[in-house]
Amino acid sequence: MANAGDNSRFGCSGRMFSASEIALIREVVATCCGLSRKELANTISELVGWTRANGSLKEPECLVLLGRMEAAGLLTLPRKQQTRPVGSVTSIPHTAEGEPVVPLSGRVEAFAPLSIEGVTDAGGRQRFRELVGRYHALGYKVPFGAHLEYLVSITQPVPTVVGCLQFSSAAWRIEVRDQWIGWDDATRAHHLPQVVNNSRFLLVPWIHIKNLASATLARVLRRLPADWQAQYGVTPLLVETFVDAAHYTGACYRAANWVELGETSGRGRDDRQHRRHGAQPKRVLVYPLRRDARAQLRGER
Repeated sequence: MANAGDNSRFGCSGRMFSASEIALIREVVATCCGLSRKELANTISELVGWTRANGSLKEPECLVLLGRMEAAGLLTLPRKQQTRPVGSVTSIPHTAEGEPVVPLSGRVEAFAPLSIEGVTDAGGRQRFRELVGRYHALGYKVPFGAHLEYLVSITQPVPTVVGCLQFSSAAWRIEVRDQWIGWDDATRAHHLPQVVNNSRFLLVPWIHIKNLASATLARVLRRLPADWQAQYGVTPLLVETFVDAAHYTGACYRAANWVELGETSGRGRDDRQHRRHGAQPKRVLVYPLRRDARAQLRGER
């Protein structure tokens, strides 16, 4: 990443911006002072052609880029539009639909078939947000960049929502993953959109159905490639996830044939300056969606 004294190059989210693009970005920010940060991000993404495979603009990534350029002294952004007090926590709804019900236990076959539905409407988004916010250890956060969300239901004895899954953009650099694939920096930058992160997986705490977790993972991974392709114009080849070994074993992933590669450094996905090295290491597990996934990710096929 460039600093204030080096305007020749500036990198963000796998893309390196040229001196002419940096000059254009600075000019747009300086001359379009009436635009909000979001409007600037969309305008700049369109001008420099920073889009996903389906043509949608990379607004979230561009907002990160603009923030980093401001921190480097390259530009001054308009003030953020405050919709709530600084430092306030995103509110999580508490409704009757999110309250615990009679516990269920048994084998997954007794509750089959499972239903996994994409979250596409306001009601589904509220249900997902409430369940993850109330019952997932990491809580609910607005996902960064590309993402898909699903609600998991059993159909017997009556249709009942029992969990949530979220898939989002892959981590930029994971040493054990990159070594396992055989990536150098240039190849990773080119093929990273074909890796997807399972960033949330929740089964609500009053459900104790044997093999439900591994069956859910197996079922959702069969539909994920087509869903991601339809939404973002990219067919993923590999799914990754991080398991906090201090609290979870990751047994359901291994039961669903995921491969454990080792541990993260603990820096976090956005810590590129190595300021949090070793803070919270996680186990890294991956699931190839094709037999030749590694070869394709190396650009060999």
